[in-house]
Amino acid sequence: MTQTVVACGALAVHVKAVARRLGLDVQVHPLPALLHNRPELIAPAVEEALDGRDVVAVAYADCGTYGALDEVLDGVPRLNGAHCYDVLAGPHAQAALDEEPGTYLLTDFLARTFEHTVLRELGLDRHPELRDAYFGHYTRVLWLAQRPTPATRAAAERAAAALGLPLEVHEVGEEALERQLAALLS
Repeated sequence: MTQTVVACGALAVHVKAVARRLGLDVQVHPLPALLHNRPELIAPAVEEALDGRDVVAVAYADCGTYGALDEVLDGVPRLNGAHCYDVLAGPHAQAALDEEPGTYLLTDFLARTFEHTVLRELGLDRHPELRDAYFGHYTRVLWLAQRPTPATRAAAERAAAALGLPLEVHEVGEEALERQLAALLS
């Protein structure tokens, strides 16, 4: 049976790239990234994905499940951290929030899918007047760039503009994720 990593859809591409770089023969089973909009559904979805697979790791942080994810893992290790921001940026994510609590964090995935995962899902495409109700207390957008390409930068700029906030960029790469995956899969 092929060993599987159950991954958050927002991290799956990065998990595949890291596994390839590490020379690991694992199948990555992504779950829908939109589960983050309903974190109470993450643990049941992961539990279902574990059934009948030789799962060696779960590429999720806690992601707003408040421990429910850990309760269904049955000994399968997962990534450390409260959110994917912690996984990708390590202590830099929390430091950015401590420095400026009104920070809206973007990953590459979130920047590229912002129109769908945020604007449409929150109804801001139909009701832009709700922007301030959702984002009125934010003061900046901080893109935690894993692979900063011109296209992803443009997407991050569009996301910040949609929120009416300035964009800052912190290049984090995939090293923190790679360290965690290497530890989980060794």
